[in-house]
Amino acid sequence: MCNVLVIDDEQMVSQMLQELLTFSGFNVETAAGGHEGLQLFEKGLFDVVITDILMPGLDGHAVARHIRKSKRPHTPIIAISGTPWLLDEDEFDSTIPKPFEIKTLLNTINKLT
Repeated sequence: MCNVLVIDDEQMVSQMLQELLTFSGFNVETAAGGHEGLQLFEKGLFDVVITDILMPGLDGHAVARHIRKSKRPHTPIIAISGTPWLLDEDEFDSTIPKPFEIKTLLNTINKLT
């Protein structure tokens, strides 16, 4: 079973993704921001990380840079954002602009894991 870490400061988005991904057969943990997300990342073993870009404190770009310098730098990272013009595709394995269809996210996760 695939372990997914979802990092998003919008509780509704995190909750929706957790429910949909769990229903689709994934183990999902959520974090309310970048700092919490990196703490979970360091403690757990995740097959993929899904992160929002614009978050207070540590944003999605900082999350990606930290993961790329970690002991697991090849962990796939999917960026989701309502501001797709801020996505630096070089930092992420895939980028998905909000709003998106869950099918798009599922296909992307399956492709990367």
